[in-house]
Amino acid sequence: MFAVDQPEALTRPALAVELTGLIRGLIMEGELRPGAKVPEKALTLRFGVSRTPVREALKVLAAEGYVRLVPNRGAVVAEPTLAELEEVFPVIAALEGIAGELAAQRASDQEIASVRRLHEAMREAFRSGDRPRYFELNQQIHGAILAASRNPTLRQQHQTVANRVRWARYQANLALERWQEALEEHDSIIEALEARDGARLGAVMKSHFLHKLDSLRSALGPEG
Repeated sequence: MFAVDQPEALTRPALAVELTGLIRGLIMEGELRPGAKVPEKALTLRFGVSRTPVREALKVLAAEGYVRLVPNRGAVVAEPTLAELEEVFPVIAALEGIAGELAAQRASDQEIASVRRLHEAMREAFRSGDRPRYFELNQQIHGAILAASRNPTLRQQHQTVANRVRWARYQANLALERWQEALEEHDSIIEALEARDGARLGAVMKSHFLHKLDSLRSALGPEG
């Protein structure tokens, strides 16, 4: 049940940006469940705002793939089916693999050092159990590797496809065992990048995403 206690005051400016992050967190942590209608009124009460910035935030979240805007119903939390995930994840995995191969060749030493720093910060987030922070850093790492591929077409195609399953990517690591495995896979990613081993980096990044799909299959089951 979605809870409304005392309003959680927000600071200005960029109210819609703050709300976007807060509502995204509610979705990723499961407080707003897949398939459920987003309770706009409850959100205005919870955060002490009007409906206008809430609706602005929901438009951004719709573009990111977290919600769907349904005519005459409002926003609904996205609920990708297992069939959709099985369609999309292998495509993302293939694009990530190509990005890894190219980044190993084209990344500057400074870019590789930056990815290492992000990786160490992500490890600290894992140790502290800060799942939202871990996910944020995870996304930054993958984004940095994509940027280092020096291929705008690849990045554009990746973003288009990945936005459809952002929520699922977060959910894939909810089980502690899978989360630990994902961190170990990231150890291999950074090692291959620092070694500039394109073949290995591409293979590890591809398998990393396919393992996420395996985790989601287990979570959703045959009827997901």
